[in-house]
Amino acid sequence: MNKSWDSEYKKMWEERYKETEFVYGKEPNVFFEKWIKKLKPGSILMPADGEGRNGVFAAKLGWDVTSFDLSEEGKLKTLELAKENQVSLKYIVGDLDELQFEKESFDGMGLIYAHFAAEKKTILHKKLDQFIKPGGIIIFEAFGKNHLHFNEIDPKVGGPRDLDMLFSTAEIKSDFENYDILLLEEKKINLKEGKYHIGKGSVIRFVGRKK
Repeated sequence: MNKSWDSEYKKMWEERYKETEFVYGKEPNVFFEKWIKKLKPGSILMPADGEGRNGVFAAKLGWDVTSFDLSEEGKLKTLELAKENQVSLKYIVGDLDELQFEKESFDGMGLIYAHFAAEKKTILHKKLDQFIKPGGIIIFEAFGKNHLHFNEIDPKVGGPRDLDMLFSTAEIKSDFENYDILLLEEKKINLKEGKYHIGKGSVIRFVGRKK
């Protein structure tokens, strides 16, 4: 990832999250909500948590939440949402390349629409994996490679327009090869998450338990 691309990417998210409304809504992602409710609360890492809809929801369930994003505006919105829901969480702003925690320090991780530059996807997944305890759970949903077709038909559904930033089940299986697969699928769904995720799309869904 070159510095120019990184700077433009950060600028895009700062401008988006600076909008008055919660651009992906205040409710958690449906898939994340379904699975997090099944788990015993512990510590959870939420990379690319944006405006905090998923991190705040986990906190409401009793999880000790550490959210992370590159956007200061996202942090402000998250703290606002947390206050509204009478919960607290830790929110770190910075570059995921520089994120450091003790190894095996989290019981779970939510990767919800955490899209990275193509050349960094596997590197960052492997890095994040180090922070998860054996027996820990990853809940993952993001746009699959088949989604490009839906994005071209209706841009309101959102998602990267670079095929290499999208995911395949094979990539996820390889990146998280040290996980027992509880679920791994590509599925067509109807999105209704704020104003930037509206319409039909194709997503990869993965739930894994670290061996």
